[in-house]
Amino acid sequence: MCKFSGTHGHRTEDSRKLREEVAYLFNEGHLREFLSDRAKNHFKNRGSNRKNEQEEPHHVILMIVGGVDIPQGPVFKCTKVTITREKRTRDYLPEETLSFNDEDAEGIEQPYNDALVISILMNKIQVKCVLIDPGSSANIIRSRVIEQLVLQVQIVPTTWVLSGFNMASETTKGEIILLVNVVRTIRETKFYVIDDDMRYNVLLGRLGIHKMRAIPSTLHQVLKFPTSEGIKTMYGEQPVAK
Repeated sequence: MCKFSGTHGHRTEDSRKLREEVAYLFNEGHLREFLSDRAKNHFKNRGSNRKNEQEEPHHVILMIVGGVDIPQGPVFKCTKVTITREKRTRDYLPEETLSFNDEDAEGIEQPYNDALVISILMNKIQVKCVLIDPGSSANIIRSRVIEQLVLQVQIVPTTWVLSGFNMASETTKGEIILLVNVVRTIRETKFYVIDDDMRYNVLLGRLGIHKMRAIPSTLHQVLKFPTSEGIKTMYGEQPVAK
């Protein structure tokens, strides 16, 4: 029995929620008296670096719905685009096993068959309703989200035709490269901008997932990816995905 959550099925020391709570307290500067001198120096150095990694969001972009410029015809979900493969530089990453287990799925509302939806940080603004979609070869963002980010001037006008699984097509408004912050890991990511309406603010396809070297699991509602600091984990926001 877990004494922290009061449930059966795992030991107290194996509780993901307990580890998350302890990690949060450590990151906020609490419980440091229980650490060794080496661990204290680690947190001290990491704390100084975090100032450059992530700041509190200035505000949050929730799901943007409605507006006079929504097309009156059928709305198509864009999930595929043919692109030219770009050269990539491979960063050194430590050799660690990236895996999932039942502990990752703790706290998931049952029963479920939800997509993996997360929040990311862009231009110091938290953007919610971000779909992790390995079925799409493109990263897509709505033009209204760019307006909320106040980055319209960075859009490069280009025309691409996005084709969905039902062979419907959508023409892009342009391209934009944004700094995407996921769990204090920042990467430049190229998005195709569309004016059309869709259920999500951002769609992160294989192009973005592979650049992060990330592995998503809808079963566990989690996204994991390796970094020089170890494996990082981003948990899905299940209520948003329903």
